[in-house]
Amino acid sequence: MGILLPESLIPVYLKATGANRPFVTEDGARRRIAERFLRPVSYGPPSRLEGVRVKRRLPDPNGWPVYDVEPSAPAGHRALPKSVGVYVHGGGWVNEIAPQHWTLIARIARETNQRVIVPIYPLLPFGTAREVCDGVVELIRVELDSDHQVRLAGDSSGGQISLSAALRLRDEGVTLPTTTLLAPALDLTWENPQIDVVQPSDPWLGRPGGRILAEHWSGDDELVDPVVSPLYGDLGGLGPLTILTGTRDVLNPDAHVLKDNARAAGVPVEWHEGEGQLHVYALLPTKAGEQGAKAIVESLRPST
Repeated sequence: MGILLPESLIPVYLKATGANRPFVTEDGARRRIAERFLRPVSYGPPSRLEGVRVKRRLPDPNGWPVYDVEPSAPAGHRALPKSVGVYVHGGGWVNEIAPQHWTLIARIARETNQRVIVPIYPLLPFGTAREVCDGVVELIRVELDSDHQVRLAGDSSGGQISLSAALRLRDEGVTLPTTTLLAPALDLTWENPQIDVVQPSDPWLGRPGGRILAEHWSGDDELVDPVVSPLYGDLGGLGPLTILTGTRDVLNPDAHVLKDNARAAGVPVEWHEGEGQLHVYALLPTKAGEQGAKAIVESLRPST
């Protein structure tokens, strides 16, 4: 466990670094999309990640960079189980994978003794919801064809992609053993009236920029298409869901809707709600973040 910070410092940091700028205003969202043309951001893993080996696949499936993260076990250690994880990072469809993501991914690989596959999917303005969902589904199909079980996870916008992919696979007759969603974006119409109740306490995300990003991400599809907004999909037949959400996150109201709809459809749901916690709190270096990260790891651990 690294150094944990007081939770009160996180909102100050978010505002000081401008992390909330793409979300709190429409102009901020448009500027961030434009910046993707001018200022490419590195997506590679940190030079050192504790207890894992990282290998980039060549050639890249779908033309994307894809990484395999495996635990670096000593010789003679038991073989990896026939189970792999796929982790789809968040970032509002416009921000690249961050060091915090890599740290959690390495922890998942190390503590569950699984290979974790990390797709670096195209962001706005280069990617769309359907294109990326198709790519993630194809990546999972390759593993299924190799007789692997696949446990899927994603945070924020990556949660939207993950649930949309799980729904597509369900339609094809594949039920994943686990889909874990951290602060998922679920309804890109942003119409839930409870968002207005949560918004004053959320220092990170906001409806104005969120709507602009959603409009671009939807591409040629309607916002209510489940490939864009998985909350509009039929949830029946999905495998178990694990949902983590903080009460100071404007995406929290839709997470409640997902929980209720999934349970009504007979889908097992493990629910973790962080009282007073921010968006993607399990990625943050706080006491609550550590508890959330543990819950994610446990949800992705293969059954024995």
